[in-house]
Amino acid sequence: MNFAHTIETRKNSLKKLLTNVIKYEDEIIKALYDDFKKPAFEAVATETSYIISDLKDTIANIDSYCKPKKVNFNLLNFPSNDYIISEPYGKVLIIAPWNYPFQLAICPLVAAFAAGNTVVLKPSELTPHTSAIIAKIISESFDKNHVSVEQGGQEKSTELLSQRWDYIFFTGSVAVGKIVAKAAALNLTPVTLELGGKSPCIVDQTAKMALTVKRIVWGKFINAGQTCIAPDFILVHQSVKANLVSELKNEIIKAYGTDIKNSPDLARIINLKN
Repeated sequence: MNFAHTIETRKNSLKKLLTNVIKYEDEIIKALYDDFKKPAFEAVATETSYIISDLKDTIANIDSYCKPKKVNFNLLNFPSNDYIISEPYGKVLIIAPWNYPFQLAICPLVAAFAAGNTVVLKPSELTPHTSAIIAKIISESFDKNHVSVEQGGQEKSTELLSQRWDYIFFTGSVAVGKIVAKAAALNLTPVTLELGGKSPCIVDQTAKMALTVKRIVWGKFINAGQTCIAPDFILVHQSVKANLVSELKNEIIKAYGTDIKNSPDLARIINLKN
């Protein structure tokens, strides 16, 4: 692969990507629904609109991001003019997850490519419809020598990790994160590992209950709870516990109805294992 050297090249390719995300938005929404029944509202709110906003911001600011920044000189270097110059790492591998399979594939790619890197993107095999539309959009937006998509399962990930990279970006579980870190360590390759988190909600006796339950239900049930910062547990003051539990039940029914299994507004868990 060749580095995407010029800022103009990067900007033009990102503009193509923006055009294609907008062009294929309906197909993206359908792919997400076909993979795990993700409602259209959630697909737009947490995937396509997020990426469109990110692309517009990156395109508008890429020149300033890449511009050398003048800094005060050190007396040891006197006389001198000192600058911080941002340079690309080189060849970047991005391994994307299944929970936000479009957003968490494209957003890291946008950042890496805007910085001048070449990118190999490995989308999740657990969301094949979304992975297919990603491959289609990437092929129509980028020079294949700058960005390419590698589809496949665990064997493909293992094959990619056996190669030498200049940077690896992985989003997923702690268990797989350890495998990625171990592979990267062989070549001292820098990594970003976006793994799971813990997100308690604390509710005391001063909380505005209506607003509290609305936010907790939103945070826990969006994307069927398949979010690294979804609430894991609630710490609640004993004086408001009974009211909180009652209001949470009411809010869940208000959001998804009494027949939650058949709610069109609730995404589905990707598979039994996960």
